[in-house]
Amino acid sequence: MIKGEQKRYSEMTKEELQQEIAMLTEKARKAEQMGMVNEYAVYERKIAMAKAYMLNPADFHPGEIYEMEGAPGEYFKVRYLKGVFAWGWRLKGNGEEEALPISLLRKPNLPQS
Repeated sequence: MIKGEQKRYSEMTKEELQQEIAMLTEKARKAEQMGMVNEYAVYERKIAMAKAYMLNPADFHPGEIYEMEGAPGEYFKVRYLKGVFAWGWRLKGNGEEEALPISLLRKPNLPQS
């Protein structure tokens, strides 16, 4: 590998992804402490992407509704999956289709009937 060139998340092992997440988490913490809001947001997105590659896309299903991580009460309906992205729309959104890394989706804790 050429110096300065980084592997894609899709090429990393689970251990390499965990190291990357730890490093990005530390950078995000420092950016937050220094009040660098934009930089913090970039690290948060990179962390979500790295985490997505540690998950199995087969565990997420078109037509199902998932709660959005970090946004309690916000839900996302999956239309289809492409790689580690779920394409669909937010239930309380404007109806426009968008893609989210699967790491930002989790099964909602719905009351049992």
